Amino acid sequence: MKNALKRLQRVLDLEASQGYKNKAVVGGIRQFATFWVGQAREAAQTEMDKALVEQVAEVLADYGRLPGTEARAKVIEQLQSKLKQRRPQAPAKAAPTPKPAKQAEAAAPPPAKEQSPPAPKVESEPPLPQGKKSGKWDRRPASRKPIEPDPKGLAQPVTAVRGVGPKLAEHLAKIGASTIEELLYTFPRRFDDYTLMKPIHKLVYGETVTVIGTVWETRARNSRNNQVVVQSVISDGTGKVQATWFNQKWLVDKLKAGMQIVISGKVEQYLGRPVFNSPEWEPLELEPLRTRRIVPIYPLTQGLSSNRMRDIMRGTVNYWAPRVPDPLPESVRQRQKLESLPEAIQQHHFPDSQYALHAARRRLIFDELFLLQLGMQGFRREWQSQPGVEIGKDTAVLDQFQESLPYTLTNAQQRVVQEIADDMATNTPMNRLLQGDVGAGKTVVAAAALLLAAKAGYQSALMAPTEILAEQHFNGLQPLLAPLGLRICLLTGSTAAAEKAHIYAELAAGELDLAIGTHALIQEAVNFKNLALAIVDEQHRFGVDQRQALRDKGPSGGEYSPHLLTMSATPIPRSLALSLYGDLDLSILDEMPPGRQEIKTRWIRTRERERAYAFIRKQVEEGRQAYLIYPLVEESDKVDAKAAVEEHERLQSNVFPDLRVGLIHGRLSSSEKESVMRDFYEGTLHILVSTSVIEVGVDVPNSTVMLIDGANRFGLAQLHQFRGRVGRGAHQSYCILVADSDTPDAEERLGALTQTNDGFALAEKDLEIRGPGEFFGRRQSGLPELKLASLLDMDMLKIAQAEAQTIAEADPNLDLPEHALLRERVAHFWQNAGDVS
Repeated sequence: MKNALKRLQRVLDLEASQGYKNKAVVGGIRQFATFWVGQAREAAQTEMDKALVEQVAEVLADYGRLPGTEARAKVIEQLQSKLKQRRPQAPAKAAPTPKPAKQAEAAAPPPAKEQSPPAPKVESEPPLPQGKKSGKWDRRPASRKPIEPDPKGLAQPVTAVRGVGPKLAEHLAKIGASTIEELLYTFPRRFDDYTLMKPIHKLVYGETVTVIGTVWETRARNSRNNQVVVQSVISDGTGKVQATWFNQKWLVDKLKAGMQIVISGKVEQYLGRPVFNSPEWEPLELEPLRTRRIVPIYPLTQGLSSNRMRDIMRGTVNYWAPRVPDPLPESVRQRQKLESLPEAIQQHHFPDSQYALHAARRRLIFDELFLLQLGMQGFRREWQSQPGVEIGKDTAVLDQFQESLPYTLTNAQQRVVQEIADDMATNTPMNRLLQGDVGAGKTVVAAAALLLAAKAGYQSALMAPTEILAEQHFNGLQPLLAPLGLRICLLTGSTAAAEKAHIYAELAAGELDLAIGTHALIQEAVNFKNLALAIVDEQHRFGVDQRQALRDKGPSGGEYSPHLLTMSATPIPRSLALSLYGDLDLSILDEMPPGRQEIKTRWIRTRERERAYAFIRKQVEEGRQAYLIYPLVEESDKVDAKAAVEEHERLQSNVFPDLRVGLIHGRLSSSEKESVMRDFYEGTLHILVSTSVIEVGVDVPNSTVMLIDGANRFGLAQLHQFRGRVGRGAHQSYCILVADSDTPDAEERLGALTQTNDGFALAEKDLEIRGPGEFFGRRQSGLPELKLASLLDMDMLKIAQAEAQTIAEADPNLDLPEHALLRERVAHFWQNAGDVS
């Protein structure tokens, strides 16, 4: 029975290490359970053993059908706990031979309370074998008893850590650690589990493993598509395996014959032999391996070696982790069965086991999502802490508006107009996010809300991030609303001084119903007589200062809050939107107006670029314009992809010398980008070369071609946003995807784009293919950076959301003494969150 339980324990540990994906064994946990249960039933001798086997059989039979990693993790944790509880009940053995005094004392059970069940604790390291000296990686804190928190000490610069001088502090600052607290939260980017290593002759295709061996040879060659391929043959005495890296020629000089290295990666098959493609690797470090433990691999920078970093972190974590104050209320921690924060930090740096690592990670992920949701609860409460203006739901006005339109609103548009009208009819300030795919008709929905406010006698403001977008809104809303009696103005930084003064006076006197503009609308000189509705386009969040500036423009100098409607054309799956924007009510335009022209999308290979250029030239000759998108600003030795700056020069000089080709990228200043976009908008440029900065921008109805080079390097949602830049006018539009890789993920992603124009369907598909880490590769505007949490883990998100709501209902402003530390952590967590401060 002992051997059967050991096998079960190894599989459970492996499943935990792989993130509860049901891939620890071929065929899944259920298949393993069928095999294991048969053997364990034969080996079971006591009634307790037989009962345990049946419990395991029942639990693991449904493991693969459990929803999400959180549910699976709970099952594994329960089994781990049962196995731990069984160990002390093994049949008694003969008395052991005497041990040295210190070791016997350490191993002996406590003399008192033998009948009481042991308190839950993280499994500690096994005692060292007799006669073995303790190495630097064996040292643990002398005690894990509670230590007085020291927030002032944690705020000290890293130079307060023993062995860290000014030069080393500079290196640590480059990876985001300037204080001791920041150093504690600089978590390993991965772990090498040297307790589960495999010899080469036992490698199995498809598994992710770590191998230690000696380099026999390393050589480089050029592939057919001019990639540099570096191949090493590595042997460990039981067999040999080939490791391959791409476009890293420097490895030939680094991986010399005779060098001992550690490689980690997925075992793949090539010509019937096991190989590693692009595995992680590093030189063999004997000291941490001698302890056969889970070794953290930290982010590094030039001048900071992995050995040095681990030395620094070991000392820092041992001393300072126990001194971290835990802001989480004890009731929440007990209810959700979470580790203490000091223990979680300790175990997420130097875990005792995969189980301990998972428990630590679970606590730290909960913290991030909990603080995220608490912040959102605070924003909603802050915006609604003052009353709004009741704008009556005038159905006659809405009917008049719909009759004035040359088309019928879609069912989705009519539904959202009603949701907004219902919000504005109360004295609770609206705080709503309107999501709609490109072309779904957000502008006409906004127009209905603006009309309701004006007909009720109140003013509105519509704010856009750029002058061109503001002008675009002005040009779109003026013909819709002016015939219905609305007085509208455009206010941007470029508005002439005399005209600005005139607009300021008219707004203050209430002679204008709607002001459309940029951030110029919330400047100190601007005063509305009775602002009751603010609409913000393509800017998901406002900072506290901007919110207050808007409120100050409201009725009675800020005694009332205007209703706030935020509009976004970035498709986000509904489940994530509810969590990302938990402080906002959500409206989604999930229906496209009839007759909208479909953009024809084609996926071509790199060798077909010239055909695409010829097509673009033909379109330009017919009076149209085109975008060309590239993944990089400038060429890089590290990434084999086309770059906008170099391609712009080549296209202008060699491909389209007779056409005007513009260039825009993220390193240009705002005014430079605005100038280039204006030239393209006004038709001065035929072709615009750009990086992803063009993703959300201006409607250029005359542009009909979007060519995306290196399309496989972008996410589906992002590709769909690029595609949405064309198809805005009366002419048939096209999107051409040029792929420089044909990996399965790339094929699935690009294939999906050619099959549908539904942005929300594509966003769901993108999340499914790439996961949230890549889906949110660009930091979301106004959201804190999540170091560990995954927005795909809906189970944990829902738990964090529910706990945050419970706290917010009981203590809205976190004023209770027991929440003082939590209030500080929420503020600290959100202080660097984009616009929110």
